[in-house]
Amino acid sequence: IMAERISSGSWSNASNILMNHDFSDGLNYWYLNCCNGHVISTGAGDQGGISMGSDQNYAVITKRNECWQGLEQDVTDRISIGSTYRVSAFVGVSGPSQESAEVKATLKLEYDDSATQYLFIGRTSVIKGSWEKLEGTFSLSTIPNRAKVTSTEGCISTEDENIIINPQFEDGLNNWSGRACKIALNGSMADGKIVPKSGAVFACAAERTQAWNGIQQEITGRVKRKLAYELTALVRIYGNNVTSADIRATLWVQTPDLREQYIGIANVQATETDWVTLQGKFLLNGSSSKVVLYLEGPPPGTNILVNTLVVKHAAKAIPSTPLDIKNAAFGVNIIANSNLSDDTKGWFPLGNCTLTVKTGSPHIIPPMARDSLGPHELLSGRYILVTNRTQTWNGPAQVITEKLKLFLTYQVSAWVRIGSGSNGPQNVNVAIGADNQWINGGQTEISDDRWHEIGGSFRIEKQPSKVMVYIQGPASGVDLMVSGLQIFAVDRRARFRYLKMQTDKIRKRDVVLKFSGLDSNSYLNTTVQVRQTQNDFPIGTCISRSNIDNEDFVNFLVKHFNWAVFGNELKWYWTEPQQGNLNYKDADDLGFYGTYNVEVVTPSKKIAKTFVLDKGDSPMVALSQSGITMTKMRLSIIKNMCSHPLILHSTNQDK
Repeated sequence: IMAERISSGSWSNASNILMNHDFSDGLNYWYLNCCNGHVISTGAGDQGGISMGSDQNYAVITKRNECWQGLEQDVTDRISIGSTYRVSAFVGVSGPSQESAEVKATLKLEYDDSATQYLFIGRTSVIKGSWEKLEGTFSLSTIPNRAKVTSTEGCISTEDENIIINPQFEDGLNNWSGRACKIALNGSMADGKIVPKSGAVFACAAERTQAWNGIQQEITGRVKRKLAYELTALVRIYGNNVTSADIRATLWVQTPDLREQYIGIANVQATETDWVTLQGKFLLNGSSSKVVLYLEGPPPGTNILVNTLVVKHAAKAIPSTPLDIKNAAFGVNIIANSNLSDDTKGWFPLGNCTLTVKTGSPHIIPPMARDSLGPHELLSGRYILVTNRTQTWNGPAQVITEKLKLFLTYQVSAWVRIGSGSNGPQNVNVAIGADNQWINGGQTEISDDRWHEIGGSFRIEKQPSKVMVYIQGPASGVDLMVSGLQIFAVDRRARFRYLKMQTDKIRKRDVVLKFSGLDSNSYLNTTVQVRQTQNDFPIGTCISRSNIDNEDFVNFLVKHFNWAVFGNELKWYWTEPQQGNLNYKDADDLGFYGTYNVEVVTPSKKIAKTFVLDKGDSPMVALSQSGITMTKMRLSIIKNMCSHPLILHSTNQDK
């Protein structure tokens, strides 16, 4: 067990706090918890039918009748508050079972004035006769009277283990508490109109004075970082004449350095008439000293009812099995009345706007569609004019639910134009709404009065109940014109071959080298060596402060990306949530992470990490003068520290 060095944030030169960690002194300093054990020395071979093929000493724990029985060591005097400890061990199993067994490491915390607590450290799955590495970390916010590392608890692996204690309130309200409100158990409410859907009772969070009040349970030690969990709960509301309200499941996390995080898990529109299922997933990136899960959301005075609440390891998503698509109608437009020969039949205005048909649009098919369709009849020259637009999403729409086939790739093509009166460039895009999912079918930016091609593609893999296509984007008051919208299926393999060929035209184009100052008589004896030093292009992604606590995420980011954009950490509502109350720690952490993460990708090339700072739609003047000064000062510090490019970018003009 190694303690992280606070000054440098590294594990280098850290000392092991375990005594006799290599069993060179037998089982001295170790305690056998209700079981037997002995040490097998290096090269001792098969002893008692147990041989694990190790070149080091190892302990064997026998006569275990319960999963919690194993090896312990008291580390009370060797741990401190605020430090993060890394645990690493090689473990194995031996016995009659041929199944995979789960081996866990736990920190047992004993208090004189309260119940014993168990802090989960890590787990691994092992097969009989093999060694596997078990790793994990832990940190403490308080020092117990006694702290014992409970080595390796071996049980048959179960991914169905619920980390919520007393999930159906069969043990009353034990392990549950109110988050700044009162909680109680009920068998029925509202003169018998509200009864449990499962079991005999349900919990009620009452006397709520704030939206964040609700029922909660601490799950510290039972939730593991970098492991996905899924929450499922039956919930309901009652009281205060509210018929429906949003109920949210939220995770409050306190890190070892006392930083607080709020992680949204799920939300659902709950009613007073029936139980609804609240379901969502979450993952902890970094180490935590305390984790509390709670329900919140409805207006003050409205009770939150909970029948059951379960949190289990999230099952790995099973990829959809592609259908065997036969006789696909490639190249056939699924948009009705695309040429507008029947006025606006088949179309309807999305939102408060007006659709009329005009003439004067291009007759030729846009280039991207022409590449896919080949020779094709000319367009009609008619277009839809959208006027009286009051929202950016107002535009022409059409329902295409019955015309789509799952797993087919569809290409989108259209001509678009905007009217006068716009203030700056306008984005126009084709959007596909599949139930509650929004899909971008293509986008372009327009800053003149010419027709512009818009193109894209999409594929749907799960059957939606409703699919609608609509064109949107310009600011309210700006007229929108749409002509020749086509959505047609394409052969995905053929499309990929075509795109690869187009890409190769750029990647493999001829390079002409011109030299000056050479004597023409010596050309034949001149050798020119061309060596490619780079064959990729920069690509970026958005990251948040919590992401960099996850080593797997960091490794993936450094390996595959060149740029990163701050999530919300430098937006005014994050850095100054209340005027004069400045918060720059998260932004500082991200900024300095970007400064030092220049990683070697190949022996001859390094990636320059670049951060893009996005203010979103909030103008910088919303910050107080002190906030502006602090932001500029921090950016200047980071920029001066960078030996590689640092790009500062805003999505809107500074005001």
